[in-house]
Amino acid sequence: MAEITLLAKAEAHDGFEFVYEGGGPVCRTCPYRHACLTLDPGRKYVVTKVRSVSHPCALQESEANVVEVKPVPRTMVVEAQSAVVGSSFEGGRYPCRRLDCPNWWVCAGPSLPAKQRFRIASVEDEPAECRIGRTLKRVEAV
Repeated sequence: MAEITLLAKAEAHDGFEFVYEGGGPVCRTCPYRHACLTLDPGRKYVVTKVRSVSHPCALQESEANVVEVKPVPRTMVVEAQSAVVGSSFEGGRYPCRRLDCPNWWVCAGPSLPAKQRFRIASVEDEPAECRIGRTLKRVEAV
């Protein structure tokens, strides 16, 4: 089953990518909030289909189209023994200060959520370098 949400008409087109930030205070009383506020905050999505239905959106202050979306895979690092395609894990920022590490952005960078569940879509064969001694693998996770 497809995940759906509402996007402003200017953003509602196939291939549009966005990071879902959650609803605003005005969304609490919206009659469409159960269709719109179903995504995971902080996760990146891509529009896969635009439906012909639209609704007024108080947050956007315009009409919003109903769209089907799917999560965009993101590169992350996990402990090597946990790097199994199809498995799920709780990922997020690792407390690391080694900014010189080539994997810092996918391990501890600011674009990562604090904690979130992911499913591993693919695993790279080679181990990922870690400057503090962890045994890691790079994965694509959704």
